[in-house]
Amino acid sequence: MECTILDKFVINGGHKLYGTVNISGAKNAAVAIIPAVVLCDEPCIIENLPKIRDVSVILEILKNMGAKVTRIGGDSSRVKIDPRGIKSYRVTCERLVGDMRASYYLLGALLGKFGSAVVPASGGCSFCDRPIDLHIKAFRSLGAKCELLPDRVELSSEKLMGHNIDFDVVSVGATMNAMLAAVRVPGRTVIARAAKEPHIVDLANFLNSMGANVKGAGTDVIKIKGVEKLHGCTYSIIPDQIEAGTYMAAVAAAGGDVTITGVIPEHLESITTKLRDTGTTVEEFDEAVRVIREGPLYSCNVKTMPHPGFPTDMQPQFVALLSSAQGKSRVMECVWETRFSYVPQLRKMGADIIENGNTAHVDGTTGLHGAKVRALDLRAGAAMIVAGLAAKGVTEISDIRYIERGYEEIIEKLTALGADIRRVTYVESNEDVDL
Repeated sequence: MECTILDKFVINGGHKLYGTVNISGAKNAAVAIIPAVVLCDEPCIIENLPKIRDVSVILEILKNMGAKVTRIGGDSSRVKIDPRGIKSYRVTCERLVGDMRASYYLLGALLGKFGSAVVPASGGCSFCDRPIDLHIKAFRSLGAKCELLPDRVELSSEKLMGHNIDFDVVSVGATMNAMLAAVRVPGRTVIARAAKEPHIVDLANFLNSMGANVKGAGTDVIKIKGVEKLHGCTYSIIPDQIEAGTYMAAVAAAGGDVTITGVIPEHLESITTKLRDTGTTVEEFDEAVRVIREGPLYSCNVKTMPHPGFPTDMQPQFVALLSSAQGKSRVMECVWETRFSYVPQLRKMGADIIENGNTAHVDGTTGLHGAKVRALDLRAGAAMIVAGLAAKGVTEISDIRYIERGYEEIIEKLTALGADIRRVTYVESNEDVDL
């Protein structure tokens, strides 16, 4: 019988949360900004990096490619990256690339730097089928030849030129990859139907700090005038909107009074609006929000949309939250149609959820109880934590590697707020696997 040593989170629910929690740098910005350094001809210093697995992986990939990566003052949130040792457009560390979805940003960065790119197939969360056809459309618009093979993507070109890129639908990843590929390409590139998320703006600000000419980020049309070279800079990444939203949902689910610092409240407006609908109080300050939930939790309806709409990356956490709310809620997923794969895990905890296509109907009147559940992906794992904090009894969450891809020191932060949550090492045999 084969056995595996694994870790899980164990939560004793029912404890209200009180205190202050500080938010880390944005994961979705960091995993694009780090590959963007490849485009530069000098070292860059990146600050406010989140201490998460995805950041460690993408930094390790750059080191394997020849970049020099140095932690500044022993602080893992400040890193100096010298890309001058990267001489090849081929990425060969298949195992590392397969660990994270956002490794596909190397395609745009290497194409923009070398005119070619060969990158192994990316991994990461698999909550739905997420093809890169829009990324390929952008690269082809700039003049690249693209070949999608089972184990890698190959891009090549005789000469890249700026061009109009009109996406069929809004895509954050494709917008960012198009920006990376275009900033050093001669001529003018116009990206129509561009995504408008805060990390799009953050990537544009970083590229401009290196000497790029990117205008319109945060609107649905981004205009880029190609430059010949980029110089080094020091840049601090924005706070993580989704990490902040997850702690806001956790306070609403468990009850309590928590001040969440180091945030940009405007980035949280859609989340704040829906939390207020549930009867949760949210107070906004310059760089903080205070979340208070003392009375009953009420049902509400949620519809995910591209920014500035309600973020799809907060949908699982809200379904978990609404599973303890009085009344019936309706949650529509309009970004990723199949993003309810985690619902059976919540049902193990007593959640009353009926799926109908891209809509989940949630009846929270019965509340939640502890159970053994799995983190099927990053945000689904966060939803299990939110549910476990609100539930009666003990919840055990396995496959926590997904959660640690995107949340810095989540055990320490929640424990400081009064949550009873701990990390436990256990041995799993092939007979113990519970799907």
